[in-house]
Amino acid sequence: MKLEGSFGADTLRLLRQIPGLTVSADARTGERRADALVEFAGGRARLVVEIRKIANAATAWQLVHETGQGAPVLLIAEETTAEARAILEDHGIAVIDGLGNAHIELPGLLFHLEGRRPRQHTRPARLTGKAGVIAQALLLGPRRDWRVQDLAKEADVAIGLAHRVLARLEAAGVVAIRGSGRNRVRRVANPTALLDLWAEETADRPTRTLSYVLAQTPLQLIRELGDKLKHAGIDHALTGTAAGSLIAPFVTAVPVVEIWVAAGAAPETVYAAVGAAPVVDGQNVVFLQGKDDTPLVFREQIDDLWVANRFRLYADLRRDPRRGREQADHLRREVIGF
Repeated sequence: MKLEGSFGADTLRLLRQIPGLTVSADARTGERRADALVEFAGGRARLVVEIRKIANAATAWQLVHETGQGAPVLLIAEETTAEARAILEDHGIAVIDGLGNAHIELPGLLFHLEGRRPRQHTRPARLTGKAGVIAQALLLGPRRDWRVQDLAKEADVAIGLAHRVLARLEAAGVVAIRGSGRNRVRRVANPTALLDLWAEETADRPTRTLSYVLAQTPLQLIRELGDKLKHAGIDHALTGTAAGSLIAPFVTAVPVVEIWVAAGAAPETVYAAVGAAPVVDGQNVVFLQGKDDTPLVFREQIDDLWVANRFRLYADLRRDPRRGREQADHLRREVIGF
């Protein structure tokens, strides 16, 4: 396959590292957008080229909304995330990055390569920890006009952090500004992009305590866990399949109940509260604990049970290898709506 276009030196070096791709430049340009011609066995096509340094989920959605129904689009970036590539592929946008990933799909052409893992970067206001709480507050109020101080209060974070997160989201086209001066407010412009970006970047690695609690049915187990933890004064929130079965039923079986408990709760205290026995396998309950209590923020009460908020639940389901992605997609369609 041959690609010809007006590429700068850095872009040319990136493209020439892709196996199976021959690249030529008809002129050099520093512009962010340029045209290119791709030639392959049996055909050729004109592409609109977009150049980015790093492309994440928010970048991908921005391109989806900008490109419309014109000529096919090719994104060239130094680095892309897996979520960004999935969004672009779903919307017919080609991509090549400096990690060796490539996907170009045109009539008569399918060019696909899997690249290496991305380098670790320190990015400002990455949506994890307290910054992730800000993202969840925005998702829970997507039609609300937010002042920085109101958002900081809602998320219980410093005003400076709220400002940095909003600045990043504004630059990505996820949040829009209205008004000026004292009347300046922000509103979520693209909740879909914000949810994908937060789910992509949130990086909880909880301590998992495997347990067994005697119960006749999953529903009885869920209710007894909630009642006993509440009675013991242990903050908690159901998540995973158990929470999904209450909010948006997708599967009939709940093999394991996953539940976030307060970070400071000792495992022995939790065991005693619910009558659990520690096990190494055969568990029907997994207690999750983070380094702090951010997984419990914005929890909701459903039928007198504390349940993780719908966005936290969505992120937790995505990481479940047992059909979790299917359940997450079902929750997104039926409950979240974007």
